[in-house]
Amino acid sequence: MVRTVGTDPGETKLLEDVEKFGWHCLNILAEGELPPYSFTVGLFHSYQHPELIIFGLPANVAHQILHSAAEAIKDGNPIDLALPTEELLEGYSCCFVEVPISHYRENVGFCRWFYEGDAFPLYQVVWSSREGLFPWHAAVSESFRSIQPVLGATWHGT
Repeated sequence: MVRTVGTDPGETKLLEDVEKFGWHCLNILAEGELPPYSFTVGLFHSYQHPELIIFGLPANVAHQILHSAAEAIKDGNPIDLALPTEELLEGYSCCFVEVPISHYRENVGFCRWFYEGDAFPLYQVVWSSREGLFPWHAAVSESFRSIQPVLGATWHGT
């Protein structure tokens, strides 16, 4: 069950985008030590695909990455969430980490609003450093690690 009526312009825009495009992107500004992040709403409803969240990138870059993933899903060629990919961010590898429900409340409130609870899957798009390392590698800087907190168990494929 999903929401069908919004009570303010933001909720209404979200519902209209999901109806028209199959998904909506929310961009959250950096606050204090928390990095900016963006996430999808509607992919699970429209395409039975997990919602996606990405940290530490400017809103326009994050939106483009999520848009590329959404277009592939829409076209019936979703990116395999079990494998790394070079298809989302030119010059960088990305992989996917399943986000535990315990992180939903603090990170994806609008998803929870839309789905009227936590009954949707969520994966984090994790991008590599220029050197090809992910945040869980010992060799990455603390600043790189802090702009991209990994919400789930680290991915062991890289």
